[in-house]
Amino acid sequence: MAEAVVEAVDRREHLVVQAGTGTGKSLAYLVPAIRHAMVEKTTVVVSTATIALQNQLIDRDLPRLAEALSPLLFREPTFAVLKGRRNYLCRNRLQSAGEEAEDTELFDPRQLSSLGRQVSRLHEWAEETVTGDRDELVPGVSDLAWRQVSVGGNECVGARVCPFGQECFAEFAREAAGGVDIVVTNHAMLSIDMSQEYRLLPEHDTIVIDEAHELVDRATSTATATLTERSVTTAAKRAARLVEPQIGERLTECADGLALVFTESPDGRLDHMDEALANAVAATRDAASACVAAIGSASPEFDADTTADRRRALAALEEVHDAAVRVLESYEPALRDRTEVVWLTKTPARPPALNVAPLDVGGLLREKLFGDRTVVLTSATLTLGGDFRALAGQWGLGHEVRAEAKERASRGAAPVPEKGAEGVDPDDEDGPHRAAGEPRWRALDVGSPFEHARSGILYVAKHLPPPGRDGLSPAYLDEIFELVQAADGRTLCLFSSMRATQQAAEELRERLDQPILCQGDDTTGRLVRQFAEDERSCLFGTLSLWQGVDVPGPSLSLVVVDRVPFPRPDDPLASARRRAVDAHGGNGFLTVTATHAALLLAQGTGRLLRSTQDRGVIAVLDPRLATARYGGFLRASLPPYWETTDPGVVRSALRRLAEAATTATPVP
Repeated sequence: MAEAVVEAVDRREHLVVQAGTGTGKSLAYLVPAIRHAMVEKTTVVVSTATIALQNQLIDRDLPRLAEALSPLLFREPTFAVLKGRRNYLCRNRLQSAGEEAEDTELFDPRQLSSLGRQVSRLHEWAEETVTGDRDELVPGVSDLAWRQVSVGGNECVGARVCPFGQECFAEFAREAAGGVDIVVTNHAMLSIDMSQEYRLLPEHDTIVIDEAHELVDRATSTATATLTERSVTTAAKRAARLVEPQIGERLTECADGLALVFTESPDGRLDHMDEALANAVAATRDAASACVAAIGSASPEFDADTTADRRRALAALEEVHDAAVRVLESYEPALRDRTEVVWLTKTPARPPALNVAPLDVGGLLREKLFGDRTVVLTSATLTLGGDFRALAGQWGLGHEVRAEAKERASRGAAPVPEKGAEGVDPDDEDGPHRAAGEPRWRALDVGSPFEHARSGILYVAKHLPPPGRDGLSPAYLDEIFELVQAADGRTLCLFSSMRATQQAAEELRERLDQPILCQGDDTTGRLVRQFAEDERSCLFGTLSLWQGVDVPGPSLSLVVVDRVPFPRPDDPLASARRRAVDAHGGNGFLTVTATHAALLLAQGTGRLLRSTQDRGVIAVLDPRLATARYGGFLRASLPPYWETTDPGVVRSALRRLAEAATTATPVP
C-alpha cells in the first residue's frame, strides 16, 4: 500500500485502497505523506470521519512516526489538527454568553440553571486552556452551552476587527496548520472547504481520505439545508436589533406561518409542494432578503460589538434565505430531472423541519475534490459485491485506469509495457475515449492479515421466516437465545432499529443468565468498556454500534445481525435516489438500496475479527441473505468466511470457543 501511495503521488493520479483491520493502513499512507511533504516543501491533508481516528493519528501514530523517522531525516516531521471554527471557544462570544433569548427561551428553568452553571465553567476554562478546543474540555458541556461561547465561520467578525483577534484560538489553530507537513482534519471540514469560495485548509496538492466509505454521507450532510420555525425566529431576533421594527416583525410572522403550515403538512418526501407551503416558504425567503438588504444598507462604521451583531444576524438570515431559495428552486425541473430532494421531518422529540439535499454529490466531489490534487481514498470496506465501482461511482470517479489491463492479465494475455513510445500510459485503455475531466484512478486491495475462512464462520439462519415489520418474532428471539447460550455471552447483537434492540434486551434478560447491556442505558463509550471487561456480557445496540465497537479478544466471539440493513422504504433521500436511478435506466435497488446494505453489513460484521488471534461467528438471522437474488451481491461484499446454514454446527463451534475462553486454551 505504501508503494502504491508513493506511485500515485508521483504520477499525480488518484488511488483507492481497501485495507482491512490490522494491515497498518495509517502507517502505509502517513510515511509516504511525510516523505512527499518534506521533499516538496508542501502540506499533505489527512481527513477522517471519526473523532476516534483523528485523535489516534494526532495523539499516537504521528508522534511515534515523527520520533522514529527523525534520525533518518534532516528535521523532525511536523503535524497539526484543524477543525471547524465552531469547535474552538470564541473569546468575543464569551463576553455575551447566555444572554441571547433566542437560544434559551424554549428551555425550562431547570435547563437554564444548568446552562448558567456550564457557561460559568466555560468562563473558568477559558482562563486555563491553551487551545480552546472543545474536545479538551473534560467533562464536556451540552451543545446548547457550547453554542453560547462559539461561532461558525460565517458569524466570525474576523481577526482584524475582533477585539480578541490576537488571542483567537481558531486563528492559532489555523496558523499552526499553515506550515506543517501533515494536517489532520475531518470529512465535515473537508466538505465545507469544497463548498466555500475561499479555502479553509492550507494549500496542498495531496489529500488522504481515511474512512472513505463515509465520505458521501458526510458530504451530503454538509450540503443539506434545513428550514425550521426556530431558525427563522432566531434570524428575526438577531435582525430586530439592526433593522426597522416592521421589517423584523415581517420575518417573525413568517416563522409563525411556517409553524402552522408544517403542522398541517404530511411528513416524509415532498415530490409536490402544495400552495400553502410554497407561499409560506416564498414569504420567508422575501422577508429574510428584506432584512439582509436593510442591514447591508446601514453605515459601514461600527464598533466591534455592533460588527459582531451584524455578522451573526447576516449569517442567520442568509442561512434562512438560501434554504428557502433551494427548496423553491428544487421544484422547477420536472420530477425526472430534479437534482435535489425535499422532505419534511416531524418527530415527537423535535420541532418540524423542512430539509433539502442533493440527490448526488459525485459532481461536487469530481469538481472540487479530485480536480486539482492527488487523492488517496482508503478504508477497510470499499469493495461492494466484490468491486470498487459502486463507491467510485458515488464519488464521481469514472472507469478505473487499469481495469481492462487486469482483465487481460486474468485471461493470460501478455502484459503491456509500463510506458509507450509516446509517453502514453498503455494501462490507460480508455485514455483516448475517456470523458473530458474524468479523474484517473487506480485501485488496490491489500488483503487482510486474517485467515477469514479459518477464523470466522458466516452463519445464515435460512430456516427462519423473513423478518417482519412488527418487531422481532418469537423465532428470532429463540434463535438469539440459543446462540448466546452456546457462546456463554460474549455477543454483540446489532439491530436495525432501537425498537428491536429494546424488545430483545427486555425479553432476553428474563431468559438469559448472561448480563445484557443495552444501548441507551449509558453512554456508548461506557457500555463498550463494560462489554470488553466482562467476558460473559452481551451488548445490544443499533446503528452507531455497527461501526463503533473495537473489542479484540474473548469478550467478543459472536456478532448477531437481526436483518439485512436496507434503508427504510420511506427514507426520503434513499428513496429519491433510487427513483432517480430507475428513471435514467439504471437499477435503483442495486445501486442505492443494496449498496447501502452491503456497506453497513460489511461494517457491522467487521466487529468480529479485530486481531489475528480472534475467532468467532457472524450470525445473520435474515434468511434473505441466503435465498434472495441479491444475497450473492451482499455476501460478496464480506470477507471469505466459512459459510453454513446449519444451526447445530454453529452452536457446537460457539461452545468450543466458550470452553476455550474459560480454560484459556487455544482453539484450532
